[in-house]
Amino acid sequence: MLESDHLRTSALVSVAAFPHHGLQEPKLRTTNWSRRVLAKTGNAVAESENIVAQTAERIFADLADAQAINRDSNGGWKAPLWQALSEAGLPLSWVAEDCGGSGASLAEGFGVLSAAGRFALSLPLAETMLAGWLLSQARIASPEGAMTLAPANPKDAIAYGADGTLSGRARDIPFAREAGHVAVLAHGSEGPRIALVKADACRIEPGLSLGGDANDTAWFSHVVPLAIRSAPEGFDLTSLLLMGAVARSLQIAGALESMLDISVRYAGERVAFEKKISKFQAVQHNLARLAGESAAALAAATSAADTLASGVLSSDAAFLEAAAAKIRCAEAAEKGAAIAHQVHGAIGFTIEHVLHRFSLRALAWRDDFGSETWWAIELGKRVAARGADELWPLVASR
Repeated sequence: MLESDHLRTSALVSVAAFPHHGLQEPKLRTTNWSRRVLAKTGNAVAESENIVAQTAERIFADLADAQAINRDSNGGWKAPLWQALSEAGLPLSWVAEDCGGSGASLAEGFGVLSAAGRFALSLPLAETMLAGWLLSQARIASPEGAMTLAPANPKDAIAYGADGTLSGRARDIPFAREAGHVAVLAHGSEGPRIALVKADACRIEPGLSLGGDANDTAWFSHVVPLAIRSAPEGFDLTSLLLMGAVARSLQIAGALESMLDISVRYAGERVAFEKKISKFQAVQHNLARLAGESAAALAAATSAADTLASGVLSSDAAFLEAAAAKIRCAEAAEKGAAIAHQVHGAIGFTIEHVLHRFSLRALAWRDDFGSETWWAIELGKRVAARGADELWPLVASR
């Protein structure tokens, strides 16, 4: 076992039972311990170490290095990265081949999203994947290029009229101004429908997320869709939000993994008072807490992804897993970001350091597709509706 692996193992033990125990001094080389542990548990997402996830990892490693992106103020890195992703078929991973996609499984796509989170990817890859998945529910072919989806806020709604046009407002749409098309879930008198809309047919009000990425408001004013079809039976806004919540949970968990790796490496390099700060008990304790938050987020996110990949989206189990994952990952993002910045001190807050690329995006992703507060309320409603006698069987079944 590598010494950095031993640090993570010791951290998780320490945070649970022995917070006073010291940690081993980390080496500079770090490995993704948590993914290897999950791979041994039989988790479907962790076991999807297939060509899809491996291809994504290689592309991200070659073209999405955080330090290189941080130095590129003109955004010249975006076009080569998106071209490589498109050539590999990753943006349309969840679209069937006969609809113009790659035909990858949900588990394979979830592996791509986890990797994207570890690189704090600031391109609409997750959004295009989700948009393609939404369109495929109605057997609508996905166009080439970047896409996004609406609504992403549970308090918004888009309606279709008798003439088939779409009207309404959708806030907090990720990368709306950078997308060529928008996949829309609309409601009307004949039930939910799924539509494909050209982005320039909407009025886009620019906005920014906490991580500095496009987070816009899209206004639909009698927009004529390129295609519109009925959604499958039982598919509604909650189904869309569940899928989006799991996607963001995986991205948050991935970002926390990278924050842990960066913090462990920095603690092994930074010298204060003539010794490395990894020797100080306070720093060791913080790293143990960060390891605990990272592991908790990863376990919750991968469990939810595994449930969606192997079950029915509309089931109570899927709702419980997805809601719990979003709540726990959002909490871990808040605590983990604070710990990572505390370990780094003042340098972690500078624009030149890469830490902010991970911490700010993890914090921003908490609110996409329903905040932790919204999911906690909805989960409480669902549990209360089932009654006290059903609570323990529901929880124990997971």
